[in-house]
Order: sequence, then C-alpha cells, then structure tokens
Amino acid sequence: MAYHPKSEFLNVMVARGFMADCTDLQGLDEALVAGVVPAYIGFDATATSLHVGSLIQIMMLRWLQKTGHKPIVLMGGGTTKVGDPSFRADERPLLTAEQIDSNIDGIKQVFSHYVSFGDAASDAVMVNNAEWLDGLNYLEFLRDVGRHFSVNRMLSFESVKSRLDREQSLSFLEFNYMILQAYDFMELHRRYGCLMQMGGSDQWGNIVNGIDLTRRILDDQVFGLTSPLLTTSDGKKMGKSQDGAVWLNADLVSPYQFWQFWRNTTDADVGRFLKLYTELSVEECERLGALEGQEINDAKIVLAGEVTALLHGREAAEAAEATAREVFEKGGTGDDLPTLSLSADELGEGISIVQLIVRSGLAKSGKDAKRLIAEGGAKLNDADLNDAGLFMTPGDLAEPIKLSAGKKRHALVKLA
Repeated sequence: MAYHPKSEFLNVMVARGFMADCTDLQGLDEALVAGVVPAYIGFDATATSLHVGSLIQIMMLRWLQKTGHKPIVLMGGGTTKVGDPSFRADERPLLTAEQIDSNIDGIKQVFSHYVSFGDAASDAVMVNNAEWLDGLNYLEFLRDVGRHFSVNRMLSFESVKSRLDREQSLSFLEFNYMILQAYDFMELHRRYGCLMQMGGSDQWGNIVNGIDLTRRILDDQVFGLTSPLLTTSDGKKMGKSQDGAVWLNADLVSPYQFWQFWRNTTDADVGRFLKLYTELSVEECERLGALEGQEINDAKIVLAGEVTALLHGREAAEAAEATAREVFEKGGTGDDLPTLSLSADELGEGISIVQLIVRSGLAKSGKDAKRLIAEGGAKLNDADLNDAGLFMTPGDLAEPIKLSAGKKRHALVKLA
C-alpha cells in the first residue's frame, strides 16, 4: 500500500510533482511532523548567476520554509574547486578562488527573493563549504573519511558509470567530488543539525553516500529527497532558450526576457510548470493547464506573470506583460525590450543589418542572420526584411528601430 504523508511539506512535494525518490519516506515524514527540520541543497559557484534549471531546487527550499522548516543554502566555495562530474561529458574548467567568491556574490542576490534569512528557527542560512573543506588535512581526511568509501560502489553510480562507458576521461580530482559532497552532509548535520539533503535525481548517489557516512561516523540518521530531472515536453533541457541559458540575475537576463521565456512555454508543459514554479493552488494549476486553443495562451501569461513576480517582483512582471501586449497586439516598440545602444564612434558611417541582428542577440552569427532573412523570419519595424545587404546609416537610426526574429523575439536598436 502506498504511504500517505502526514507532513505538509511532503504533501506539497508529492502534489506539485517535486518528488522523484526519498531514502526513507515514513522516517522523514515523522521527523517533519515532530519539529523543525533543517534541510539543504548545494549550489556550485560555476557562474555569476544560477539559471532556470536550478529553479526547481530553489522552489523546494521556498516550500520547505513556507511549511515551517529551515532551508540551508550551501554554496560550494570548496567543491567548485573540484567540479561535479555528474552526467557531464567533460571536466569543468577550474576557477580561481577570486572567481568563485565573485560568483557566490552574484548567486546570493537570487535567494533573497525566495527565502527569508535570519536567526529564527525556520529562517534560512547561507553556508559556504570552503569553511570546512579548505582546511582539511589530506592524510587525516583519507584515514577518517576515505576509508568508508568503496571504489567498487562509487564506480557503479550512474554519474560515474556513464562517463566511463563512453570512454571519456574522469580525473581523480572529479572522482573525489562525491566524497566531498558526502562530507558536506555530515558536517552540516554536525554544525547545523541538518536532517535532509535535497537535489536533482542525478544527485541520488552522492546523497546516499552522505547518509551512509553520517551513520558510520556519527551514528545518526539523516534523509535524502530528490526531484525529477526536468526536461520540456519536446525533450530539451530546462533552463536553456534559443539565446542560451536563462539566468536568474536581472543584469544577465532582463525581467522582460525572463517573462517572455515562460510565455513561450509549450502547451503540454503549462500545467506542470504552474505546479512547480508558482504558488497557485494545485486545482488552479490543473484548470489552467487543461485549457485549449487560444485560452492556453492566457494560461501561459498567468504562468509568466507568477514566475516573474516571484523573482523580480509583481511590478516588473506587470511591466513585462504590458510591454509584450504593446509589442504583439499594438505593434509598438515597448520600453522593456532588449536594447542595443550604439555610440556615434561605433556606428561610424553606418552598419549592416546583418551585424545589427547579431549584435542585438537575435542571431548567433552573420550566417544565422542571413538565413533568418532568407527564410522570411526577420522584420524591421514590423515590416518584412528581405534584403541581407541592407546598410543602416546614422540617419536611419535617428529614431530607434525595432528588429524581430519570428513572432516572439524582438530588440530595439538606438543611438546612445
């Protein structure tokens, strides 16, 4: 018989589609009912921002706090120096300590929108694993921690096995990552009373290692919970758009661009994404997700608005929607559109339309821009653009111009 959770947190996880596996569902449920459960998710500082692919984990931490428990945001200041090999085809480039610290500063900005930090029982804390990893004595670590790990078992984990099966190199540095992550869980339990690690289902092996290590060394029980690895209904990895990663920091992806990403969700994904990325009731998410025809577009606008409001604030979400309506329904330019500003020196005597399309981010290369024009997908001020040899002079740019790639992607070009 299936187990029915009593705790609010696990009920939310199941009902909204966050849960893939749990190491001990009943034991975790009892702990969640008994009192405040501190739980963590780790984020490596490989870039100055997290992207949409991390949003499912961030929402799990948000729901943890909303249901009365304590989120621990673990920044991998130490583990980023090694690099997680999970399901990667190659080794991550190594970053300097300065780059890692700078990345952590950028990532911190995101979390303040989703969880509240402080000193109360269910207030979130942000911790950097460099605190305990940077000072490790290698020989002591091998003796006290390394002896609890079986290489045979480590080789059987899917994240390692998939690399070896493809005969792709896995460095000893990366192989150590899972030991360090297991050690993180034990240290967080020792220092902060952390009872649970959460993560994507690709982290299952690492989480189980941490549970085993904590039991072997401290003789304590801790728990693991994973979320499904999310792909869109057409099989694409979540967090990527036509223009690359959809970052969560506004200086990398504007609120309008972020809103537009969600507005472009495939019909089949709307209901699922509403449950995962908004706080609308499950019933409302299912109602909106079941809409068809023109009405599903209204559901996508609700999705875009709710997700953008959580990250950038309600005002930014409403401004993004207003810009979209102006651009799509009224043929306007919209103040919040991605904008390319050219100085007089940059412009010189003029610039080709192909260069403008590339520099405004609507195409990745001149070849892509020319193909876009040849296939009839480009517009200039809402009129079809058919001439790839068009040359724009300073006079042509006296007023801002609007470039479009297809029906959904637009940019402004103006003189600075």
